[in-house]
Amino acid sequence: MKLLLDFLPLILFFGSYKLAQSQPERAVDLATAWFGSLGAGTAVEAQTAPVLLATAVVMATSALQIGLMLAQGRRVDAMLWVSLVLVLVLGGATLWFHNDTFIKWKPSVLYWFMGASLWVSHTLFRHNLLRALMGGQIELPASVWQRLNFAWIAFFGLMGLLNVYVAYSFPTSVWVNFKVFGALGLMLLFLIVQAIYLSRHLKNEEAS
Repeated sequence: MKLLLDFLPLILFFGSYKLAQSQPERAVDLATAWFGSLGAGTAVEAQTAPVLLATAVVMATSALQIGLMLAQGRRVDAMLWVSLVLVLVLGGATLWFHNDTFIKWKPSVLYWFMGASLWVSHTLFRHNLLRALMGGQIELPASVWQRLNFAWIAFFGLMGLLNVYVAYSFPTSVWVNFKVFGALGLMLLFLIVQAIYLSRHLKNEEAS
């Protein structure tokens, strides 16, 4: 259930985009009525309307998600706060300027922020965030934790670059599909490779 709630904004972004894309005239009417007066105050173009509506949905859903967590007295992870700020700022710019470039940068900025957090924590403070988060669940040599840390830094860096490449090289519809299926698929693949790598070291530790 928690996993579903975590991915709810992404699911609704995808669903609302596809729904708006399937009804272009209705999407243009809605987007123009809601956002046409913003920025330059012009009617929303057909190719932009679906992503504007989907952006509004993800902004509202993300804010509501954190609002409900706070109302229930639940702890909100720092990454959720960062993601909310990014989606509100970049999403707001998308709606204001009728330009989907801003929301397309959101995943890259978030990836790079997470990678930079791991790098700064290790380099400046000699603190391994991955070990702090997962150290209570598994025991690994310090050298393995360090390799994992650098692997995640590289992964986040490359994912940010890949998102920018897809955003600028393909239509918005392709980027939306990549954001939902491609990025999650690559994350799952990375986690599987990491699990295989960790299992070898866990076996070695048990054998010794």
